[in-house]
Amino acid sequence: MNAPVKRIKRRVDGVLLLNKPVGITSNTALQIAKRLYTAEKAGHTGTLDPFADGLLPLCFGEATKFSQYQLEADKCYRALLQLGITTTTGDPEGEVLQCLPVTASAELIQTTVAGFIGDRMQTPPMYSALKHQGKPLYEYARAGITIDRPARPVSIRAIEINNLNLVEATVDITVTVSAGTYIRTLAEDIGSQLGCGAHLTRLTRLASGGFQLAQAVTLAQLELDNTPTRDARLAAADGLVNYLPQIQVDAPGAKLLMQGQHPLFHAEIEQIGLLRAYHEQQFLGLVQVQADGRLIPQRLMSSRTLLETL
Repeated sequence: MNAPVKRIKRRVDGVLLLNKPVGITSNTALQIAKRLYTAEKAGHTGTLDPFADGLLPLCFGEATKFSQYQLEADKCYRALLQLGITTTTGDPEGEVLQCLPVTASAELIQTTVAGFIGDRMQTPPMYSALKHQGKPLYEYARAGITIDRPARPVSIRAIEINNLNLVEATVDITVTVSAGTYIRTLAEDIGSQLGCGAHLTRLTRLASGGFQLAQAVTLAQLELDNTPTRDARLAAADGLVNYLPQIQVDAPGAKLLMQGQHPLFHAEIEQIGLLRAYHEQQFLGLVQVQADGRLIPQRLMSSRTLLETL
């Protein structure tokens, strides 16, 4: 019997904008994409629940250095709320807890939904991947154990009602939120304020940071691609942090940065903090700009090839 052929993994760098289908986990989607690219190193930028679909940025190679910063970017979702029914998970995968009549008028629903815009405190759901003593909360929830979760600040940037169906008691919304906001919890909170309860029945991520679902590719499309076409779909790593301000660094400063030193930035600095650093069109990585104008490297691209060009 012939031994199975072992795939030779290769260095792949960049960001794949994947349109994750309903029914699989984000990690399953990642492993499929990693296999198709025969990539050495890959990771995702935050999970989508199995019942949800839409934009899932996946990172390969050098881009994995910046995946954590995409977690901090704003997200945009389209969600369908079912009023009058609550579930154990806040989504269609849970068991029904309660059914109540929906008596709120269209005007009251519209006013209530709009009232959630702004900064607020939100308690993360038990059915989430947040860790407690090294275990995700959903493992405790499945065992019937409730863990105390402190509320944390989130921001609902915008909510638009796309469709309101009083007969079926559903509300179709598009919502833009800060990082760490749970749309399932938002749906439950809206239902609670209306006095009838609610859960999420559909969720699609439309945008993450500067990435849009319209740019994404499906797994089925990737399967059909040849290697050059597949590679051409990858976006540059700096797209993961394109919501941060940027600065241009001259060649001597860029060389010092890539050597781990702290060059002095001579141009006028509009703000201090975390910024994207470039030399001409070349992305160097992220730097912390100090009040005295010094650049402290935080996350840098590989210096192997960059130093040769400086």
